[in-house]
Amino acid sequence: MTRPAAIVTGGARGIGLACAEALADTGFDILVVDLAEKAADGLAANITARGAKFVYHRSNIADLDSHAALVDAATGAFGRIDCLVNNAGIGAVVRGDLLELKPENFDRILGINLRGTVFLSQAVARAMLAAPSDHAKSIITITSVSAEMASPERSDYCISKAGLSMWVKNLALRLAPENIGVFELRPGIIRTDMTAGVAAKYDALIDSGLVPARRWGEAADVGAAVAALAGGKLGFSTGSIINVDGALSVPRL
Repeated sequence: MTRPAAIVTGGARGIGLACAEALADTGFDILVVDLAEKAADGLAANITARGAKFVYHRSNIADLDSHAALVDAATGAFGRIDCLVNNAGIGAVVRGDLLELKPENFDRILGINLRGTVFLSQAVARAMLAAPSDHAKSIITITSVSAEMASPERSDYCISKAGLSMWVKNLALRLAPENIGVFELRPGIIRTDMTAGVAAKYDALIDSGLVPARRWGEAADVGAAVAALAGGKLGFSTGSIINVDGALSVPRL
């Protein structure tokens, strides 16, 4: 069997990097998409040491005109695309009173988190349908517990993730007859560069019981879930939401 191939957006660090590592460990070749001029130091060596072929593609997913070149880079390198991990995204540009939310900040976060991800998924899905393979195919979108749990100080971020959640549902319905699994992963409080600035706040909240598992989530927790879904054994669960949050989002009294 030919090695399957995956695209991981925002894959140079944090959750995206953990997803790329987990997929490489389970036999995937990896194309990482990120904004940096070049791959982070050691990234190529890290992925190839796991037995995978590695390609780095610099691109901003908010630029819809760049999607065709991204798809071409993956198919040119690997001859196929078996998995897309939609991980690239940004947090709220400014946290604060939602009555002071600026249109330009709203447009920026929606352009990357929602619009860019929607149309990249569309482009990759078309490529998947055009090139049947002998491996399970999947599109896995990393959203957040904020797709359902409101945070008024960053409502634009929550809206972007809630919109992605509905996109996943619709895409799952469209691609189910094509045997392409479509999934939504909702991380909770994950230790990454994005949460480093508020680590003390979350340490206190976790200690007080906000997260029933009583610990931070790690990027590897998300990577492990992505690898399991990409393997195809949960294909009949297409359209599902998988919470990776230590039971944070479970309603409680």
